[in-house]
Amino acid sequence: MNNPWFSKIAVWMVIAMVLFTVFKQFDSRGGAGAGYMGYSDFLEEVRASRIKSATIQEGQGGTEIVATTTDDRRIKTTATYLDRGLVGDLIANGVKFDVKPREEGSLLMTLLVSWGPMLLLIGVWVYFMRQMQGGGKGGAFSFGKSKARMLDENNNQVTFADVAGCDEAKEEVKEVVDFLKDPQKFQKLGGRIPRGLLLVGPPGTGKTLLAKGIAGEAKVPFFSISGSDFVEMFVGVGAARVRDMFENAKKNAPCIIFIDEIDAVGRQRGAGVGGGNDEREQTLNQMLVEMDGFETNLGVIVVAATNRPDILDAALLRPGRFDRQVYVTLPDIRGREQILNVHMRKVPVGQDVRADVIARGTPGMSGADLANLCNEAALMAARRNARVVEMQDFEKAKDKILMGPERKSMVMPEEERKNTAYHEAGHALIGKLLPKCDPVHKVTIIPRGRALGVTMSLPEKDRYSYDSEYMLNQISMLFGGRIAEEVFMKQMTTGASNDFERATQIARDMVMRYGMTTALGPMVYAENEGEVFLGRSVTKTTNMSESTMQKVDSEVRRIIDEQYNLARRLIEENSDKMHAMAKALLEWETIDVTQLDDIMAGREPQAPKDWTPRIPPSGNDDAGGTPAVKTDPEPNAA
Repeated sequence: MNNPWFSKIAVWMVIAMVLFTVFKQFDSRGGAGAGYMGYSDFLEEVRASRIKSATIQEGQGGTEIVATTTDDRRIKTTATYLDRGLVGDLIANGVKFDVKPREEGSLLMTLLVSWGPMLLLIGVWVYFMRQMQGGGKGGAFSFGKSKARMLDENNNQVTFADVAGCDEAKEEVKEVVDFLKDPQKFQKLGGRIPRGLLLVGPPGTGKTLLAKGIAGEAKVPFFSISGSDFVEMFVGVGAARVRDMFENAKKNAPCIIFIDEIDAVGRQRGAGVGGGNDEREQTLNQMLVEMDGFETNLGVIVVAATNRPDILDAALLRPGRFDRQVYVTLPDIRGREQILNVHMRKVPVGQDVRADVIARGTPGMSGADLANLCNEAALMAARRNARVVEMQDFEKAKDKILMGPERKSMVMPEEERKNTAYHEAGHALIGKLLPKCDPVHKVTIIPRGRALGVTMSLPEKDRYSYDSEYMLNQISMLFGGRIAEEVFMKQMTTGASNDFERATQIARDMVMRYGMTTALGPMVYAENEGEVFLGRSVTKTTNMSESTMQKVDSEVRRIIDEQYNLARRLIEENSDKMHAMAKALLEWETIDVTQLDDIMAGREPQAPKDWTPRIPPSGNDDAGGTPAVKTDPEPNAA
């Protein structure tokens, strides 16, 4: 009876029977195709001997006569019971007639006609009641059912071999997989199955992929659901779905439940300005009880993923619920190389492609970024009708991702091109001269994204913290663009606005957050910027007096002035290199490390390898051009 097909077939059978009865009723309405005639006219026809034959049938409302005239017309009339002389008239006029008894409807038909509507109503009522109890999957009242999808080996081909760049996380997760494969090995020493496993890390690092790898390796039932699938417009539905999901999981134990983006339901309770009895909190309460309540779900492991662990409820994170937290961090240089090798298996790559070189040039990229890089490189190669993806395609794809897409068709006045060239040359020169600046990788005056020109720096190695000298050198490098405009072009443009914003922010953070000044010492003066919905303070609190704020402002001012003067001195002392760099940029539009090294050494720079002279777009130089937009250097990719 629990078969969902039964209810569907039963409903359609009832509908078919009712329709059949109705049509039968219409069909039984006597002689089809016979024209009706008044009884007196019929008697006149009989007496005139124009009737050949007749069929007399008794009915409930009288006697029905269907007759055939001598010219083969069919006529129909109704006689009364009182006319006893009808038969004599028919005999006297030589009419052949037949008498049929009254038709009694079959018992089945009678029951259907009388009980059909009632049975239909009862059937519909039973159907909806079963739906309300959760009988029909995806039916009208099935919103209390879990939306978790079960993955089997056929649906999921991902294993740990496809997961790269997070070896420590894989080791942690492997332990759970080993437990599921051989629980006796751990249980005989008193170990119990971990209840929950929380995967934490920035977006794109491979948390969901790692969970798929668990499913592929464990060879146990794997239920997958998103955190947002619990929340519904009806109160209590989320909690009902959690209950249903764990009931299904218990039937298939040992098994794994994977909840993606658990922060959708796992946020701190009581946060914000709303009440505490809302739908999301009820769902969370039910999840807490199911994971570690009176009824312990033995053999059910909950794996959850989030990139916002700071907002999760403390009760959710305690041991017994999520016994271990696995941090899936951004990959280091070795991890990036492994990830690139995984993605390059799916792409026909050329002989010159080196994953280690690409990995060195992509610091700070996540696994998703590297997958996108491989895809972009494949698209670049397809665009030039190549058979394999070469290193140049990866380079172009990397530039596109880090610096933005090129806008070569943009018409710029010559003066603005020259200004942009000196601006970018200023950034590049300071980047080459100061010791702690990241090495300048590429300089271009081709508009990319929102910028009219870009100076791209790439760190030599992955950075995890920054020292004060590095930050001061960064400030100097940011000021290089505006200073070059002032010294060589004798003007100031709006293109340096973003440079100033970033330089001021770095200086302010040095003073207020990192305690990098002797005047104010190792104290934090930053304001509380906590969000309301995280349960933090609603109001911003300032722990500084006015005199301290003045000191902070003066220290920020001092740092900025010192670095500005340093950058100006370096640019003025190396004006010949600035002119050479600006000339090279105006001629070739993009220069890389080779040309920069030649210029800094005082040699004549050689043309870039893949440089082809570009025909400028037709049109008057002065007529074209776009308003000045930000010409800031790209932030370091670290």
